[in-house]
Amino acid sequence: MEIDAIAGDIIQATTDAILVGIYEQQLLEGEISKLDTALGGVISQLVQSGGIQGKLNELTVVHSLGKLPVGWIAILGLGKKEQLTPDRIRGAVGEACRNLVKRRVTTLTVLPPGADSGKMERTTVAQTISEGAILGLYKFGRHKTREGESGELKRLTMLGTTENVLSETRRGGDQGKIIAEAVNLARDLVNEPANYMTPTILAEKAREITQSHHMEITILEQEQVRALGMGAFLGVAQGSQQPLKFIVMRYFGRDTREIDLALIGKGITFDSGGISIKPSEGMGDMKGDMAGGAAVIAAMRTIAELKHRINVIGIIAATENLPSGTALKPGDVIKAMNGKTIEIITTDAEGRLTLADAISYARKEKAKAIIDIATLTGAMQVALGNICTGAFGNNQALMDKVLKAGEQAGEYIWQMPMFEEYKEQNKSDVADIKNSGGRPAGSITAAQFLAEFAEDTPWVHLDIAGTSDTDKEKGYQVKGATGVPVRTLINLAKALAPS
Repeated sequence: MEIDAIAGDIIQATTDAILVGIYEQQLLEGEISKLDTALGGVISQLVQSGGIQGKLNELTVVHSLGKLPVGWIAILGLGKKEQLTPDRIRGAVGEACRNLVKRRVTTLTVLPPGADSGKMERTTVAQTISEGAILGLYKFGRHKTREGESGELKRLTMLGTTENVLSETRRGGDQGKIIAEAVNLARDLVNEPANYMTPTILAEKAREITQSHHMEITILEQEQVRALGMGAFLGVAQGSQQPLKFIVMRYFGRDTREIDLALIGKGITFDSGGISIKPSEGMGDMKGDMAGGAAVIAAMRTIAELKHRINVIGIIAATENLPSGTALKPGDVIKAMNGKTIEIITTDAEGRLTLADAISYARKEKAKAIIDIATLTGAMQVALGNICTGAFGNNQALMDKVLKAGEQAGEYIWQMPMFEEYKEQNKSDVADIKNSGGRPAGSITAAQFLAEFAEDTPWVHLDIAGTSDTDKEKGYQVKGATGVPVRTLINLAKALAPS
């Protein structure tokens, strides 16, 4: 989709449709009043009759009947003016664009909603409009042999007035496009069937991105992983015929080789549960168990594209978790890269094993801060549902920055407890630690397992088991992968950039 900003009179717009916002319990004024006059008072009549109330996400579409150059005028409810936020704009625009595309709208003029609220900069408003449209219109149809019924929005133009306003609007629109396309990249990677997204293919996708965005990449093969002593990662991988890939992307945004931030994504491209096999119902969804890895790849691309002044490495230990004659077994004991021994209680707690070695690798690289992102536990979805990502950590200052980055992105994150007493559940009789502490507080004990490998490095673990996908359309989210928490990671990298 092409995103642009122009100066002009809204009643002279020549696109297929116009999108304007209206607040709840507010009179028509400004550009909307001009539209109403040009349409012979249709909008004001609908307001007076209660047909338009301005409630959040309410969309009323009227035809110009030849009174304006455009065909459709869409009036978008923004809710109460004092409650307007960037995420509400993002969601409302996503809903509106989906509706208009069903009407075969291919070009759209938008009067930026919320720019007059006094609470948001024009660049922020433009960015959220751009994100809402691109994210809300996302479709994954690569494997369908027939075209879908709805069309495509090819161009979105935002109206400005002065040159300063146009400059701010263009800048925000461009940034929103870059970020939204990164989220959609993560969605694409997660939505791919597992036979089209093997560890090898995921590694090649990462290589393509690093080559086109001036980053470095190292892809370690099995023997290199073995030489580093990554017994936990190797243990998970040994049940699959697909070769493992340990992917390390490196972006240097400042003149030093110090690693300011390590982003680590769980990269299980298909999770059957291994010998501790999952129920067959819903197992196909386990193609998405690499959503954390996808988020890291997408965030790394955007951090490089936006040229954040920070040095970041992205790490993904990619493999499948399958049952076979060579697969890891309950009761086995393996040794991680940092020397800790692990008793296997269940092979379906495999993600934390791969992350253990990835975190140890990040510590070997002397990363100053570590964030890991994983669809780690079903317990997380039980605790927080599909609304919030759970956050666990060992450093409150870093945690606060993660929470703020999520708030700015409109991606809900909730800090979970990490009391020392939870560690008791992970104690093993035959090894240093066991890979499952049982059902009670399952997401917390999983995080406590990872904490053993983060040690004293500032670290935050994001469990996206409940937020990585959705089964319904709402706002700028569509069915399938959500791309959480790509936007949070981009904001965080900017916030952590050394001054």
